[in-house]
Amino acid sequence: QAQLVESGGGLVQPGGSLRLSCAASRNIFDFDVMGWYRQAPGKQRERVAVITSGGVSNYDDSVKGRFTLSRNNVKNTVYLQMNSLKPEDTAVYYCNAAKRGVDNWGQGTQVTVSS
Repeated sequence: QAQLVESGGGLVQPGGSLRLSCAASRNIFDFDVMGWYRQAPGKQRERVAVITSGGVSNYDDSVKGRFTLSRNNVKNTVYLQMNSLKPEDTAVYYCNAAKRGVDNWGQGTQVTVSS
């Protein structure tokens, strides 16, 4: 088990940027995979971007070229840089850390893209 604390959400205009942070209570390399999911109202939670402990990242087609994962192992933090935001990116974003099939989730942070 691990605690994950997200931050960085907010209201932004279309075309703007935000950076989400996910601080873990333990070494992020303990996990097999870490990443971000999102859930819009009335929709199922969907995977946005993930990165393995070995550094292989994978992005959903809808965010490729706009979102970038990075991590700071000293701070035990994973980041999601979101550029060129669109209204359809509006959702609650959740940090996930998985090890041997066991998921840990953060509390979520709201991202709203609107003019």
